[in-house]
Amino acid sequence: MLEIGTKAPDFELKDQNGVTRTLKEFKGQKIILYFYPKDMTSGCTKQACGFAELYPQFREKDAVVLGVSKDSVASHKKFEEKYGLPFTLLSDEGLEVIQAYDVWKEKTNYGKKYMGIVRSTYLIDEKGIIVKALSNVKAADNPAQMLDQL
Repeated sequence: MLEIGTKAPDFELKDQNGVTRTLKEFKGQKIILYFYPKDMTSGCTKQACGFAELYPQFREKDAVVLGVSKDSVASHKKFEEKYGLPFTLLSDEGLEVIQAYDVWKEKTNYGKKYMGIVRSTYLIDEKGIIVKALSNVKAADNPAQMLDQL
């Protein structure tokens, strides 16, 4: 995880509509930047739907939600449409941003080791500074947890 108090690395990634988005464009707002392993899986769906349900409350607090995974733009579009997600999903197939935010780690599943995204969430303030960094978050609890952090 990146250190609290450091400047959040900027990025250029395509969203679910194929539009290139940058961190800089959200300056002046609080940013919930969450990294998740895979579209359409049970944990990731719970987390995304939780953020969707609370999205009006995030907007009331002048915060945006950005979800990042290594899934394609097309996969993100299907995920957004299937669950009516009101926030931006960013595709990082090249892992540049995932690695820049230090969430690409060795994981173990049934004794097998592999590299993957550790479910992590950053809260970035209006000036682009990381004010909270949470690793290994629980998918279902993370949206409410982040709303409390605001």
